[in-house]
Amino acid sequence: MKNIEIPFEKDRKGHYRFFEILPGALSWSLLIAPIIFTLIDTTYAVVFILAYLLIYFVRSIGYDIRAVGGYFTMRKHLRLDWDGLIQDIEAGEVVTENRLERPKWHLESIERVKSYPVIYKPSEVIHAIIIATVNETRDILEPTIKSILDSTYDSKKMLLIIAYEGRAGKETEVRVKGLIKDYKKFFKDAFCVKHPPNIPGEVIGKGGNITYAGRELEKYLKKHNIEPETVLVTTLDSDNRPHKLYFSSLTYLFCVVPEPIKSSYQPLPMFTNNIWDAPTLMRVIATGNNLFYIVLTKRPHLERNFSAHAQSMRALIDMDFWSVRTIVEDGHHFWRSYFHYDGDYRVYPISIPIYQDAVLADGYIRTMKAQFIQLRRWTYGVSDVAYIADKGLFSKNKKLSKVDIMAKLLRTLEGHVTWATGTILVFGAAFVPSLLHPNSFAANQLPLIVSRIQQIGLIGLLASVYVSLVTLPPRPLRYKRHRSVLMAFQWILAPIASLLYGTITAFNSQTRLMFKWYLSKFDVTEKAVYNSKGKLISSDADPSRKLS
Repeated sequence: MKNIEIPFEKDRKGHYRFFEILPGALSWSLLIAPIIFTLIDTTYAVVFILAYLLIYFVRSIGYDIRAVGGYFTMRKHLRLDWDGLIQDIEAGEVVTENRLERPKWHLESIERVKSYPVIYKPSEVIHAIIIATVNETRDILEPTIKSILDSTYDSKKMLLIIAYEGRAGKETEVRVKGLIKDYKKFFKDAFCVKHPPNIPGEVIGKGGNITYAGRELEKYLKKHNIEPETVLVTTLDSDNRPHKLYFSSLTYLFCVVPEPIKSSYQPLPMFTNNIWDAPTLMRVIATGNNLFYIVLTKRPHLERNFSAHAQSMRALIDMDFWSVRTIVEDGHHFWRSYFHYDGDYRVYPISIPIYQDAVLADGYIRTMKAQFIQLRRWTYGVSDVAYIADKGLFSKNKKLSKVDIMAKLLRTLEGHVTWATGTILVFGAAFVPSLLHPNSFAANQLPLIVSRIQQIGLIGLLASVYVSLVTLPPRPLRYKRHRSVLMAFQWILAPIASLLYGTITAFNSQTRLMFKWYLSKFDVTEKAVYNSKGKLISSDADPSRKLS
């Protein structure tokens, strides 16, 4: 097996440390650049700030266009009869008695599949669903299982595995075993797997939990003579609820792509389960995340594994499942797969949602803290910059395309640097020259010019607001109509939310890497949910507090 493991923290030296420092060094340099340029020459500062703003503006227009396009694609895919399309793929031709809408790409897929050296029939596919849990309540876990059973796909072709942390204690074990007992009869099979604590070489995190469950699943498949090539594994967090069409659309895609084993499949994360219950700032962040992933469906070359995703069991076995050495096992898994397959690997977007929770904890202060912890974990994906450089640029593997690796490395680096600096430069940089040189004509004109650009950008923002509103679930009866109005006007707080959480968490992660203050523990996001009686039920995010 290739060495695709991320190095232990103690082994990160030389060029690896250089690329760990690089993102933070660039972000901090970019942040102070307006000040440095202004001190040298005001003209330099004005040119730099305007150039940055114009680039940001053009990209924002493209973002808004793709947001609308991605939404309409999602809406079209939610209207399709995926089970009917699967029948066509199974038969290798259009089933004439099956009257349904058939997109042009579906007819092309039927013909293209015939040329593949290996053809996987939809009837051969088995879905294995691994639900990772730590200390979440039944009120959170049970709706996830029910959403799987509500699928249009036959649940008797599904294996349910609940992966739970042994460190969470007896209460979690009893809860999980109770759920398996109640719902096992509805699946092909169902079982739970306890992840033992303190396994050497593992960080405390989701990666170790689902990897341990994956290895138990491998034993199960061998025992029951099930070929791993046709087992599709979807990993879910405890609050992830697949749309009823997800498993059918996933089956379809697996059976029509050219190399299904060398691929993974990314559904559309939509943070809307509890969007009406979440505080305003959390709603802004959640709907912003929804838009981001809708846009990504229109840019498949930038797709990466995130949260819930699916992959062939054969591929997972071959690369020894997920990494147990990083807290960002989902995004890192893209690079792990990419290098395992010598760059011959891709992520296919699925425009079918898996609904997730916006951040909500017991109390506003705890909710704000939980949101910070979640986004800090996401921005810690910047740790992959050094991994990409190490396994790609410094690899002796001649099968890897250095051009492709460099392009991916630069995109990843730019994305994280922009995450840290974008908001503060767009809304604050224009005032720096006039503060340092109040008598400069160019410096005083700059805020006026920038405000005009921002006003035009607000027109484009309306497209994003539209998409965010039409993708909302129905308003719960416990809320009055004025809350719907607040959903539209909450976007006023978008810059504040982006600054408080995007900028600060990104700088936090990048600065940690610069000084080797590594995040070596997956800080579970505290979850709370309103039950049917309107009572808030919360689970402690850190079971160690309860066990100590």
